[in-house]
Amino acid sequence: MVTRKFRPQRHPRNFPLARTRGPTHDRAMSDPVTHDISSLERLLALFGPTSAIAAAKAIPRLDVHCRNFIALSPFLVIGSSDREGRADTSPKGDPPGFVRVLDDRTLAIPDRPGNNRLDTLRNILENPEVAAIFFVPGVDETLRVNGRARLTTDPELLATMSVQGRMPTLAIVIAVREAYLHCAKALKRSRLWDPAGRVERGALPSLGRMVHDQIRSAEDVAAIEERIERSYRDRLY
Repeated sequence: MVTRKFRPQRHPRNFPLARTRGPTHDRAMSDPVTHDISSLERLLALFGPTSAIAAAKAIPRLDVHCRNFIALSPFLVIGSSDREGRADTSPKGDPPGFVRVLDDRTLAIPDRPGNNRLDTLRNILENPEVAAIFFVPGVDETLRVNGRARLTTDPELLATMSVQGRMPTLAIVIAVREAYLHCAKALKRSRLWDPAGRVERGALPSLGRMVHDQIRSAEDVAAIEERIERSYRDRLY
């Protein structure tokens, strides 16, 4: 009778070719463990196919629906980046219709007084590619517009953007490359327009207090807050 030595069964993780099943873990176990997505192939494996409507909905112009949406919008966020690709977003707001649709492929956004950081404006001079998303209060859908921007001080255009007798210093003119309506899921999940979801202002410190703490200002909080309020009162336009 031949006696064989007992060999314990090796766990599959000890085999170089063994794989753990699952969309984010389908890899050779000898590879470094990572959850980062670094390839389009791996990204697409996580999601189902794009629906035909979603794939086709981007249009190269501002049609009647885009124009109506922009006319009702008092608020947008514009994204830009510098020549190094460092990105920034900036809010823009005014009475509904403050963004002018100049034609089917061009719109203009007034630039009102701010803190003079000029982040978006500097970026446009270095890299004209921008993206904007428009919001309408009470409407859960949004409108997204992508294109190339330029800055203008055209007095005739700026005159059409006057508020309280004051023209903007300049306008951001966007040559539209694509525009499309975005579904309501994000705003529905966030309950953005639901009064029951409103946060009481006291849940956060005042802007003056937060800025004071962040930059460790030698100026006292009361002085910073007074300056902020004066800016709201005297430099809104």
